Amino acid sequence: MTLELRHYDDLERVRQTLVDIHVEVRRRDFGLTGPFHSAERFDERLGRHRGVSGWEAVVAYDGVEPAGFVYATPLLPGTRWWTTMTAPLPDGYTAETGERTLALNEIVVRRPWRGTGLARRIHDDLLAGRSESRVTLLVNPKAGDGRVQAVYERWGYEKIGEQQPFPDSPVFAAMMRDPLVLDGPGSPA
Repeated sequence: MTLELRHYDDLERVRQTLVDIHVEVRRRDFGLTGPFHSAERFDERLGRHRGVSGWEAVVAYDGVEPAGFVYATPLLPGTRWWTTMTAPLPDGYTAETGERTLALNEIVVRRPWRGTGLARRIHDDLLAGRSESRVTLLVNPKAGDGRVQAVYERWGYEKIGEQQPFPDSPVFAAMMRDPLVLDGPGSPA
């Protein structure tokens, strides 16, 4: 598959593309409804995440057609990321410096490119240019009847707990890994 991966640190150059893909995949393909999954709420979260220095997105293009994206932000001191954990984490685990932990906020691939390895490719491409010592993400453990979480586990992520960041969001599995581990157990070479 010949895809071009483009890095962005300017949200406005790619904002509508991210919102459009999010709506297509989350709402149309997966049937996720309710305010939390709306285009407006996603755009609001996207804007808030973009307000963090170090925000970065990678968008894959098949010709001129966007195929998928990933975006992430470093966790700064005082982040609210860890405040909605359902159980406390060990002392010091949530101490953030802006350089310690990268939060992978979204990874979304459009239907024609699913099952091609694109999600892993854009994930790894984003992490390859980062200097944080670990990366965290949230995944709905019910997504794909648990298959989505299993993919992240194959990529080297481990569940560290659960959190519900918004009153109307699902309870997510919080996962963590060393970003330099580009080949987790069972992942394609």
